[in-house]
Amino acid sequence: MRGPWTTNTDPAVSVLQPNENNAWATCLPTQIIEALILLKIADSLDTINRGVGDLVRWCALFMVLLQFAIVLLRYVFGVSFIFLNEGVLYLHGALFMLGAGYTLLIDGHVRVDIFYSQAGERRKAMIDILGHLAFLAPAMLILLIYSWPSVRRSWSILEGPISVGGIPASFLLKSLIPGFCILLLIQGLACLLRDILRHRAAN
Repeated sequence: MRGPWTTNTDPAVSVLQPNENNAWATCLPTQIIEALILLKIADSLDTINRGVGDLVRWCALFMVLLQFAIVLLRYVFGVSFIFLNEGVLYLHGALFMLGAGYTLLIDGHVRVDIFYSQAGERRKAMIDILGHLAFLAPAMLILLIYSWPSVRRSWSILEGPISVGGIPASFLLKSLIPGFCILLLIQGLACLLRDILRHRAAN
């Protein structure tokens, strides 16, 4: 007996033919299935930095409002609070450190490459692949490894304010460093997967 589908003999792609049930389906080549899997993984990784980016973007607004309040208090009422000044530092650090992965997601980082814009799609993909593997990943791993002992010690003692009267949470500020590295590594992996697919497509 025949199964619900019958297959043609095309070696490039097996198109399933209709049978007595008048049903259709398409059997994708292995390369396309692999590409879809890689894209699915990349999309899943993207959601991490997209979510973080949607969250930390509010730091920009809070930072502006806080800085406005600091200026108002100092020059109108003649008072100043160290913890408010440090609050701007915390917001600024969170915005740029945690937002770096999202910036890579939307390709917002500055490119210093006079040849990239003139290159073909295949060469662009190769440049991006080499950039991720030779520069981004090693740099982030080195920074993560060497900063971790300091972050761990800071958490072990719950390190206090930078200055007297400041925010008693320097351990949180230092935690932005590994967060920065991990988020960029995650997004770098997502970009690497897409660049590999782009390089294959260009071939």
